[in-house]
Amino acid sequence: MTLSVGLLVDFWQDPLMLDSIVMDLTPQQVKTAFSKLMDSGVKLKPAGRAKRSPRRFLNDGYWPRYKIELFGNSIYLTDLRQDPDLGFFVAFVHLASQPKFIYPRIFYKDVSLIWRSATHVIRSNGDNWVGKGALRTYMSHGEEMECSAEETTDLPFELQPALDVLSRKRKRPINDPRAVQLVLRNAPDGRLAPYADFSGPRELANANPRNRIHGGRNVAYFKRKNDPTSLQFVKGYKPDFGTGVIEVMHAGSRFYGGLISRYRILSENRKIQYLFMRGPKCAWIIPPQALTTEISSYGPRTIDVRVDEDLCVPGFEYHYWDDSVDPPELCSQIPAGYVGKLHEADDTRADASAWIEALPIIQEFRRCVQ
Repeated sequence: MTLSVGLLVDFWQDPLMLDSIVMDLTPQQVKTAFSKLMDSGVKLKPAGRAKRSPRRFLNDGYWPRYKIELFGNSIYLTDLRQDPDLGFFVAFVHLASQPKFIYPRIFYKDVSLIWRSATHVIRSNGDNWVGKGALRTYMSHGEEMECSAEETTDLPFELQPALDVLSRKRKRPINDPRAVQLVLRNAPDGRLAPYADFSGPRELANANPRNRIHGGRNVAYFKRKNDPTSLQFVKGYKPDFGTGVIEVMHAGSRFYGGLISRYRILSENRKIQYLFMRGPKCAWIIPPQALTTEISSYGPRTIDVRVDEDLCVPGFEYHYWDDSVDPPELCSQIPAGYVGKLHEADDTRADASAWIEALPIIQEFRRCVQ
């Protein structure tokens, strides 16, 4: 059992009120409504191999069974599926702003317990990787490097509860090794950058300075590197633990040792929202999101909230030696000096709770939110 699939299988969900509305339709009613859209001239636009014959793709077992309404847009979903690397839904995004097209996408759950939308895929003899969104630059040993800004693929917080509920409709995901390459654009080895259908809407939305949260600058940062106590928030952007808690959910994962409580919390100025995760052993923060309602055809918001990435280290994060290079190279996303034990089920991830629990905002969260 792969890690990503295991997390999905282990996840359970309390009943709750959903900001995203799961329509009360039978699978047959969803299929009929979707078929009427196709018959009316709405075009299905897969980016992957299914683009050669979209209708055949549907008839080959991919008719959606569920429908969600979010911000005036419709998202249709198959049952939960899995391949050797991912647990996922095939999602069909029908934007109100683009009524003539429906875009098949892959929605999957990350180890931090957030649902994401994959941007592309690399499946070859030399590489096996799912695209993780826009690129960011960073400095390493005096050189400018690029990496994926994975939070740019995070689906809206408002959609997360509905996806969790629907992921429990089946006891076991459908085994499906084909869907990812049918739906997603197949990229050459080593390509990190997403394609224009993902980056274009983001660039257009951010071209207007008034759309940018805090002018596109970090709303949370560290005054001193590798010092969790030096965390600072720009005035107004700190989470409001007093009156800003707008949603509480309870779920669980064997990977994190039991019950997980999730708190969606507004900032003091009500311009952004946070998602705090609290498990038996540690808490962590999902990268915050705007409150805007525009989403791209991939599902995520087109406007980002920038914070120092060390604010949002999950309970377990990558920390391993890459022996594909000579000499082997340490790959770690945990601040130096705060690496705990490797996870017993995944030796590429280590316990990051020493860093997380030293963050003043996590300590305040524990004091204020029950």
